[in-house]
Amino acid sequence: MPAFATRLARAKFRAWHRGTREADYMIGGFFDRFHAQWGEAEMAWFEALLEEEDVDIMAWALGTQSVPDEFVGDQMTAMKRLDYVQI
Repeated sequence: MPAFATRLARAKFRAWHRGTREADYMIGGFFDRFHAQWGEAEMAWFEALLEEEDVDIMAWALGTQSVPDEFVGDQMTAMKRLDYVQI
């Protein structure tokens, strides 16, 4: 597995290059706000999240769809607060 710093760099790029500006701000903003606190478990969660469709991630964060069990937890709770999105 790549070094943690390499994984962070890759995740940052993927978080900020989702394909829509809205998803970039939500997912990229979440990364920027929280990644410095992450260990292996949090990083693995985020990497798995990045494999999901933007519309699903945004719906989970906005509460318009139920969050799948594998993404329920503290990180999704933080994502749902949306206090990391600069307006």
